[in-house]
Amino acid sequence: MSSTAKHHILVTDDESSIRSALKEILLFEGYEVSEAAGGKEAIDLLEKEKFDLLLLDIKMKGMDGFELLEILAEKKYSIPVIMLTGHGTIETAVQATRLGAFDFLQKPPDLNRLLITVRNALERGVLVKENRKMKRVIPPTGMIVGDSPLISAIKKTIQKVAPTDARVLITGENGTGKELVAKSLYENSRRSDEAFIEVNCAAIPADLLESELFGHEEGAFTGAVRKRIGKFEQAHLGTLFLDEIGDMPLAAQAKVLRALQENSITRVGGVENIKVNVRVLAATNKDLKTEIAEGRFREDLFHRLNVIPIQVPPLRERREDIPLLAETFLQQMAQKDILFEGKSFSDEALRQLSLMEWTGNVRELHNVVERLGILSSANEITREDVDILVGGKKSALTSSVPVMEQMLEEYDDFQSFKEAFELLFVNHHLNKNGWNISQTADSIGIQRSHLYNKIKKYNLKR
Repeated sequence: MSSTAKHHILVTDDESSIRSALKEILLFEGYEVSEAAGGKEAIDLLEKEKFDLLLLDIKMKGMDGFELLEILAEKKYSIPVIMLTGHGTIETAVQATRLGAFDFLQKPPDLNRLLITVRNALERGVLVKENRKMKRVIPPTGMIVGDSPLISAIKKTIQKVAPTDARVLITGENGTGKELVAKSLYENSRRSDEAFIEVNCAAIPADLLESELFGHEEGAFTGAVRKRIGKFEQAHLGTLFLDEIGDMPLAAQAKVLRALQENSITRVGGVENIKVNVRVLAATNKDLKTEIAEGRFREDLFHRLNVIPIQVPPLRERREDIPLLAETFLQQMAQKDILFEGKSFSDEALRQLSLMEWTGNVRELHNVVERLGILSSANEITREDVDILVGGKKSALTSSVPVMEQMLEEYDDFQSFKEAFELLFVNHHLNKNGWNISQTADSIGIQRSHLYNKIKKYNLKR
């Protein structure tokens, strides 16, 4: 008996004698073995446990092997499958291979051929998993770049939260890198070998979103010519990322809430409750508390999603990261395109980039770095290149000078100037935070009661 093989194999066949014979052989070879008497029983076991290989009979009562294989493909299971049949033909072999089966054996299988095929299938499964891990390690484009206190805090949170199944709500302005945070949570999770399914709730029409999320049965509505597996089922055992969830219609919100509460979904036009094991991450650029107050977002769904909140800061609040971000983007571009090889930034160019306004945040900075890399004439990108090629962008410091000079002319005494500037400052941050008093008070470092006094003093209104 081999002492090294500890893989877990699921034998699915409606004939108990076949299951027993296969189990005895595989146990003797040192494998861990479970049995299923049919397709539905196999699905239940696959949802509860991790298996490295599935031995699957084609002809079974109820759900046959081909139907189960189709479901595995739709749900994106990566488990290798060896099909078994007592009546093999070229057509069935071709169909099994087309549906993703690793190999096809006739019953009763030749012992040597069975064991060799099992060993090869398991080795293939290991290689596939290692290849996935390699793909996650090699490309640097998914890294969260930055050493600022705000980004360092996010990285620490990801380290703590990623290995759990806790739901995470990622908030921040457009272009700040919310999707990167979601992918980092996934890549460092226990589900990283399973699917990462992304849904942009703002990009899908409201009348199609429920079908996209939960799937539909054939004939559920006009145009539903075949059954469709939704994103929740596709993400089974993996991670579902609901991007721009603040734009999700209320009807879909109710169904998502039910899915999170019951860990099950029902396809549009269907009646069957389908169990799903999914970790949900969500992101939005909206203030969901304001959306709740105005009746556009369900408070109970917010609390289901907001187990771990992560606020991704805008670039203006992490300016110290801009030089590292710019250099990293340039290196990534050089790995993909020879045009960027040998390009670098001067210290003055990086300093100038750090002073600029970045209303489009990290996404805008990435585009600007690409423009500078393409259009700069020399290998070193200079301060002059930045001034000429990033036309129209003003420095965060210099753009305010004319306004400040005008205010200095208008006010003769210090107190009136101070109050005028305080009014502008408080009003700006209230608008920036959607008039969320608690969030504004925290962001500018004063107590809420003091902020209320300022609003009253200056007669500020939303």
